[in-house]
Amino acid sequence: MSPLALSLGDPAGIGPEIICKAWRALRSEGPAFVVVGDFQALASASGSGMHMVRRVTTPKQASEVFSDALPVLDIPLRSPVVAGQPSSAAAPAIIRWIETGVGLALSGAVSGLVTAPIAKAPLYEAGFQFPGHTEFLGELTATVSYPGARGPIMMLAVEGLRTTLVTVHEPLSKVGGLLSVDKIVNAGLVTAQALRNDFGIDAPRLAVAGFNPHAGEDGSIGREDIEIIAPAVAALRELGVDAKGPTPADSLFHEAARAKFDAVVCMYHDQALIPVKMLDFWGGVNLTLGLPIVRTSPDHGTAFDIAGRGLARADSLIAAIRMAHQIAERRAA
Repeated sequence: MSPLALSLGDPAGIGPEIICKAWRALRSEGPAFVVVGDFQALASASGSGMHMVRRVTTPKQASEVFSDALPVLDIPLRSPVVAGQPSSAAAPAIIRWIETGVGLALSGAVSGLVTAPIAKAPLYEAGFQFPGHTEFLGELTATVSYPGARGPIMMLAVEGLRTTLVTVHEPLSKVGGLLSVDKIVNAGLVTAQALRNDFGIDAPRLAVAGFNPHAGEDGSIGREDIEIIAPAVAALRELGVDAKGPTPADSLFHEAARAKFDAVVCMYHDQALIPVKMLDFWGGVNLTLGLPIVRTSPDHGTAFDIAGRGLARADSLIAAIRMAHQIAERRAA
């Protein structure tokens, strides 16, 4: 199988450091990956200078050298960066690294894309128009045919729990107005499809979280659960998806409840991310479902406050690399 592509993310964050640590952990047994990014940024973060990092021109070369050196498709920054000091000057390179990784995945030159963390504020300063990676990847792959329900839908996954989101990076005050039957149905269809195709679950079971406390308590604490979520669950069941809900979110995530479903469709960001991070803060994986490419990411940000200090843990990135490889193998089979 061809290697994965790994976009460098914000070079002022912990991306370069955790990429080097992930390579050290995986260099012997794989899966192999090639970094799309700035060679010098990785050489500086490696602690071994240029001896550990090697420029390559093709993903095939990356597979050949992976056990000996960290392979990089070098797309240089226009100016050096300082760890912990994000700058909009790096934005054009960050965007190009993502675009290149997507192009390699769409062409089949790599088996999937893993993305190191980006920071939104510096990108917005440079004119970036998307809320984050997920939406940008959806735009970059929008014209490519894909069978079944279409994303992008964000999933967070750890051992024992998978959650997907109907809304993502939205102010909580706006979420109720953004929910719709169509959005929830699509999220459920994409989730069930991914559980079958990417995780090998033949008959996926979905729990659909309520929006209000106690799932609205028959409308006395909000009408969204009655008027939007319940009809969406009914529609999913009519479409052949084993979905139950709306279920009060405060009773969904304990061990006995988790045994009854394969994923939870959540209405907003923290509803999905808090339980995942409580179960495994270091090892969570962010996936983008419903795309013609495999895409995973660590479930954390750029951590500018510790960048360049050698403190960052690579657990989540390593888990993301391994999960992308496993999904790519399932899709290939």
